[in-house]
Amino acid sequence: YTSNDLETAKRIMHLRNDKGLNLAGVAYLLSAKKPSIKKQARLRTNTTAGVSEHLLELRGKHGCTLAQVARQAGISISFLSAIERDRAKPSIATLQRLAVIYKTNVLSMFGAEDESKAHRLVRPADRKVLRPEPGVQMELLILGRSQLEPHIFRIVPRVSSGGSYHHEGEEFIHVLEGSLEVWLDEVERYVLVAGDTLHFESTHAHRWKSLSGEETTLLWVNTPPTF
Repeated sequence: YTSNDLETAKRIMHLRNDKGLNLAGVAYLLSAKKPSIKKQARLRTNTTAGVSEHLLELRGKHGCTLAQVARQAGISISFLSAIERDRAKPSIATLQRLAVIYKTNVLSMFGAEDESKAHRLVRPADRKVLRPEPGVQMELLILGRSQLEPHIFRIVPRVSSGGSYHHEGEEFIHVLEGSLEVWLDEVERYVLVAGDTLHFESTHAHRWKSLSGEETTLLWVNTPPTF
């Protein structure tokens, strides 16, 4: 086997065992076409990084132990430690729970700059792009402080939020492409397809999963900002 074969095998094992993707989701990620060099450079410029460092810093500022934060977030101490050492990637649900614990938002964990003045016009090349875990990409549609927080979510097949989470505010989802399953309080189940919209209070524990065989694309709006 070549070194590329071994790297591919390692990636498949990570996506299957650690991220819980099924074979369709793994195949989609592996077969996805790589963007052009020009587009790669643009995405690198707009993609924030360093989640592990900022989470470690936030925990230090709050004077919390690994055990205290892990218990509140509903994850193991070893998993939280791995996240802080950049050995594991947190799910959307985990990031949201940590944001509540640290009284901040998800965007701050990526080290994104806080712009006090919102930009009236944001072109696609100007968007901040977050990739918290394999198979999920979030594109911020407003730069700067605002009472609205609209994103474009791009989710590969069968990828989920990694559990439920809740916080203050309201949410609005409009499916542009694909299909999405949403559970509220583990009681209400909604299956959304292209053209469907869903509005709910963020205090409901919610989780989601892509049901489409191809990429699911959403317009997702939070108010007030939580990401």
